[in-house]
Order: sequence, then structure tokens, then C-alpha cells
Amino acid sequence: MPDLNFLIEGAEVAKFSATPQIVFKLRLSNRNPLETIQSVALRGQIQLEVTRRRYKPEDQEKLRDLFGEPDRWSQTLRNLLWTHVSVNVPAFHAETVVEVFVPCTFDFNVGATKYFFGLSDGDVHVCVMFSGTVFYSQDGGHMQVAPISWDKEAHFHFPVKVWRDMMDTYYPASAWICLRRDLFERLYDYKVRNGIPTWEKALESMLEAEEAIRS
Repeated sequence: MPDLNFLIEGAEVAKFSATPQIVFKLRLSNRNPLETIQSVALRGQIQLEVTRRRYKPEDQEKLRDLFGEPDRWSQTLRNLLWTHVSVNVPAFHAETVVEVFVPCTFDFNVGATKYFFGLSDGDVHVCVMFSGTVFYSQDGGHMQVAPISWDKEAHFHFPVKVWRDMMDTYYPASAWICLRRDLFERLYDYKVRNGIPTWEKALESMLEAEEAIRS
């Protein structure tokens, strides 16, 4: 039965994609070279191992919305789910490299987005937990089917710069906010009533009014 191992060799911004995506370069290797892997229906759950790095004061400030005050991080820091991925791996002997496309979002209702945005530099410790089905044959025999062992994982130091480069590519000099419909209508009404030409100017006006009250 195949014994597959997984190694993430690199990550880069997906080119010519309709939506933001990261491409992981994933190497698969089978310990039994006599087996022919016909295909693999591969699934992966990507976790951010947030407790495995240090955080600068400026990072701690931005991450308060996600983890609370830094003096409570010993209780609040927990691994975050980034996303789920899937890929169909074609036939190979011994080993192969495939591209795994990781969908990303700039939605700040998503914990992973808040986390990446809150980091100024460095790497994020990523763990990909694999599952799926292997289709294989041995010595020219009939095709057989086996599950991927539940304990198969790959760890990778993902550069924060890659995530920032991706968002700069898809959202240059901008960010994306999703609002409830009722809040959008209130903001739209404020914009129209005050004759404000753009959404940016409307938000600036509201922030300046709030700052004036605080001062």
C-alpha cells in the first residue's frame, strides 16, 4: 500500500487568476518505488500555527481585534484555520511536484485575513493536514484504492511578504470591507445628505467628526 510523504517547497502569488490565490509547490513521494500511483484525490486543511512565532509591539497592537490584549495571549492564542484545498494529482512513479492553489480573501470578517494583515514581516508557521484517496497498481496488476493516512502533514514557513504582495496585486492601494445591508444604507444616506462625492471622503468625514468629539 502506498506510503505518501508531503513537502511544501515554496509559495508564490498565483498569476492571471480571477481571484486572489497563493500557489504552494507540493512534492509528493512514495516510499515504495515498485508501485505506480495512478492518481491521488488530495484534500488539505491549512492551519496557521500562531503560537510558534514572536510578535513585535506594532503587531500586537494590530492583532488586538483578533486575540485581545497581549497580556491575555497565553489564553487566547490558538491555531487558526486558513482554508481548505483540494487537488487531483496525476500519475507518477516515486515522486512528483504539483501546484496547490490556495484561495485567499481580503474580507476582515475572516480571522486569517486579520492575522496576516496584523503582521509587518517575518514568516507564518503553516501546517497542512492531508486526507484523500490514492489510486495505485503494483507490478502491472489491477488498480487498487487506499486512503491517505490521517497523520500525514506538511509544515512550512510561509513568508508574510508573499501574502502582502498578493493583496497589493489584486487590491493595489486599497482594502475590501463587507457591510450588512442596513449599515450600507445608513452610510449611503449619510454620503448623499452631506453631498460627499466618494466613499473614502464619507468615511474620512465620519472619522474626523469622531476625533473632534474625542479631543
